[in-house]
Amino acid sequence: MTRARHGTAGGGVAWRGRDLWRRTVLEGAGRGLVAAWRGRRSSHPKSGFESQHCSIPRTSLKSQIPAQHVPVSRSPPRDTEPGDPTTSSVPSGLGKTPLPVGPNVILRRNRQQHCRQMRMQCHANNMWARDRPEAEQDEAPLLAQQPSSSTGLCSARCGLALVLHISLFMAYVLRVSLSIAIVAMTNSSHPHGWSGSAPRSSYPGFAQEAPTYNWSAETQGIVLSSFFYGYGLTQALGGYCSGLFGGKLILGSGLLLSSVLTLLVPEAAELGVSFLIGLQVLLGLAEGVIFPAQYTLWAKWAPPLERSRLMNIADAGCTFGTFFALLVAGIICQSLGWPLVFYIFGGIGCAWCFCWFLLVYEDPAHHPWISAGEQEYIVLALAHQSSSHGLSLPLVAMAKSRPLWAITIACFCTDWLFYMLLTSMPTFMSNVLHFDLGENGLLSSLPYIGNGLGHILAGLLADFFLARRVLGTAAVRKLFSALGMLLPAIFLVAVPYIRCNSTVVVVLLTLALTIISMTGAGININHIDIAPRYAGFLLGITNTFGIVAGIIAPTAIGLLISQDLQTGWRNAFFISAALNVFGLVFYLAFGSGTIQDWAREDTAVQ
Repeated sequence: MTRARHGTAGGGVAWRGRDLWRRTVLEGAGRGLVAAWRGRRSSHPKSGFESQHCSIPRTSLKSQIPAQHVPVSRSPPRDTEPGDPTTSSVPSGLGKTPLPVGPNVILRRNRQQHCRQMRMQCHANNMWARDRPEAEQDEAPLLAQQPSSSTGLCSARCGLALVLHISLFMAYVLRVSLSIAIVAMTNSSHPHGWSGSAPRSSYPGFAQEAPTYNWSAETQGIVLSSFFYGYGLTQALGGYCSGLFGGKLILGSGLLLSSVLTLLVPEAAELGVSFLIGLQVLLGLAEGVIFPAQYTLWAKWAPPLERSRLMNIADAGCTFGTFFALLVAGIICQSLGWPLVFYIFGGIGCAWCFCWFLLVYEDPAHHPWISAGEQEYIVLALAHQSSSHGLSLPLVAMAKSRPLWAITIACFCTDWLFYMLLTSMPTFMSNVLHFDLGENGLLSSLPYIGNGLGHILAGLLADFFLARRVLGTAAVRKLFSALGMLLPAIFLVAVPYIRCNSTVVVVLLTLALTIISMTGAGININHIDIAPRYAGFLLGITNTFGIVAGIIAPTAIGLLISQDLQTGWRNAFFISAALNVFGLVFYLAFGSGTIQDWAREDTAVQ
């Protein structure tokens, strides 16, 4: 066995072929013997599974298989009575404990055995792909797939996309709530105070019974930025744990903890600003595991031909959640008081977590309501990739992987531009264009609406190109990355030269934030293409670099515009555009769309 595994490629394939045939014979014989003991051979001469995948008659197999190979369960059945028609006796040579053979048990066993058989067959068929050129490997998994018979909105994978959309929607509502509520929480008449409460709100229109605090602008900045200190620490850890314990458990636990911590914000603010800062750090730690866990789930649920569409529908919940929080939180503050923002959103988040654990399943094999056709389609589509990783990770191979570095650098550059626009665009419009965003709330929310719609559109287009075989996986990822990185860079370079026309500038900046969402079908989901079993962990790594870019970018822009306003903004736009072009060129040169050797299940992990 050792020589065959570490020998030549031909020997390895031959050994695996013999092993596959042996397993098929053993499983077929076991099912034949159990059916014979039930006395139903006359009414069910051959199961549908065997008729499709095993052409050897079961009568000829019984004499070839020893008794110890028969999969017999010796645990006593539950809730059965003597003479129950759902049980049958086992021959005396194998024990006298009756076996449960009810319809539900038989159906569940057959579906699980069918999934295992499909994976073994497709794994054996795809072993030869490792020695092929990368350009041919890129097409192999896609060309081998057939269209699904369950592509409607009622399919289980589309239901998962909708549930994840709502979950990310709630995560960003919880994340953004403090950014809006802090306006009503603070008292501008004491700009240099550190903490303390006032009996009435100093902002007209807000509920008068809500307390206010004398926090300076610097204190407010520390409170708001403390979230990212915790958020960046659990990205890679969340991806690693989701690979070990499952994305459902990690994502649901992170969202539930975030909701509970949101409920505690008013009490923490009343205790003091230091308690609120600590609570925000904990909130960042809890939310940091959500995105990596989502990728671990999609690695088991999203077929390659539908991956862009499903994942981008889920990701659109982030921008829609931000837009909803900006719109609703202010109304709650004005009518009910700012503490109700955290009580309402936190309570809804806790209630939704109950739905999450009830509706979501780790993979298609454990889903009780999925149709047989959809389950078979997903299993066949993902049979070429490996299962979740174990305790060990190929960290050295990851550090040497050029496709992974291409994704990481491109994500850093894209997040630099994204966070620069998101945090600095209001300041630019106010200081340079002398434009009051408060006069038109819809205008300030347009980037969020456009970004969410752009995510969905990019996913649909990417899957259309893959399904029609217009482009391969790597080409589609690079095309949408180029659109999402190059066009915003061009818009930024044009802004300093047309600043006299404020309307055109607003349109260009809004388009830049909208078109950058095209990377959702490019670099943002390329992790699953190159290493599906490590997708959550890899996303955690690249997200950490993106968070660092989000911290550095506003600081660097502040330093640039402190010297000279006009020149500083022009240099800030030029630097952001140059970084985006550099990241795009690096990704086009070293990006890939195929599973890397270090990400395969049968590769030795050191």
